[in-house]
Amino acid sequence: MRSRAVLVGTAAYHQLEQLPAVGANLRDLAQALGDPMLWGLPDGNCLVVADPQSSSALLDPVQRAGEDADDTLLVYYAGHGLRDADSADLYLALTGSRANTGYTAVAYQHLRTVVRQSRARRKIIVLDCCFSGRAARALAGGIADETAVDGAYVLAASPKDRVALAPDGEMHTAFTGELLDILRLGIDDGPELIDLETIYQELDLRLRAKNRPRPQRHQENNTGRLPLVRNRAAAAAPVPAGPVLREEVRAAMLSAGLSLARLLRSAGRSRDALPVLRLVLQEGAPDPGAHTYAVQLELAELLADTGQSREAVEVLEQAFLATHKSFGPEAVLVCRRLADLLQESGNHIQACEVLKHALDLMEYGSHERAG
Repeated sequence: MRSRAVLVGTAAYHQLEQLPAVGANLRDLAQALGDPMLWGLPDGNCLVVADPQSSSALLDPVQRAGEDADDTLLVYYAGHGLRDADSADLYLALTGSRANTGYTAVAYQHLRTVVRQSRARRKIIVLDCCFSGRAARALAGGIADETAVDGAYVLAASPKDRVALAPDGEMHTAFTGELLDILRLGIDDGPELIDLETIYQELDLRLRAKNRPRPQRHQENNTGRLPLVRNRAAAAAPVPAGPVLREEVRAAMLSAGLSLARLLRSAGRSRDALPVLRLVLQEGAPDPGAHTYAVQLELAELLADTGQSREAVEVLEQAFLATHKSFGPEAVLVCRRLADLLQESGNHIQACEVLKHALDLMEYGSHERAG
């Protein structure tokens, strides 16, 4: 799998207030991201860094993950957010950090630099700490060359001058607790795949209703509209009882085959996963849909990883031909990945045409939702 997540949290401090909820944040967020019904991130691709005691202990794992990821890099930090007495910039606390002394913590700008250096196409930074809105504010500031993170989405727990909450008696911090509920339970009447903007909007609605600090966000290149996890509420929606249809059987085959292939990949058996995916596509549903696109994307990724780029392009071209029947986020992902492969092989004109089609799909989809 081409995605990586690094979950950092500081719960224990020598001179600052303890934050025991952070430990639960890390544990449960890692479990949610690894759930095959949500994102399905393999254990080896999700690293938990608890109570880092130095800048290198916090930043080195992020740098390594950024070097390994070429699809999505997600970096999460929970703990105390500090402001330097002079600059008022945001700092991320370590176990030995002291209040109003930025040099005892990790400057957010250093984390931003490490994330910016990653080759991942999509970069996500989630900050559950006091004053984390300063990170979003910095990214939206006028000195774009110094602050922007290409392809990045920053989601912060609180405005730039507000304190994030770790409510007494609650297992998680206020922000991450709501985030986990959204991931685990889904969003009623929401799409099958949830993107970051949808998560942000739902977080803002729920936290505002509880009179808690409202989240902030900033994005580059419309990253927030790319799907992140499956919507469990949509998957669990009741359906009328009736006979099992042939289409339902085919859809189940696609889902089961995709899960098996991902399990083989996580066990290091990528070549065994290839025939599984080929068989699933051969026997699966004839009409394009979310499951079909997911299998085609997974197969193309496997082929590219094993040096079979030409066949990967052929698989995505078949999916691309079917995108005129769909304007969902899966069709956009097909276009995006096909354009990447075409560009890598030197077919720049074709890549531009595919990206133009993706933009048309997104525009058409937004018109449909508005209507």
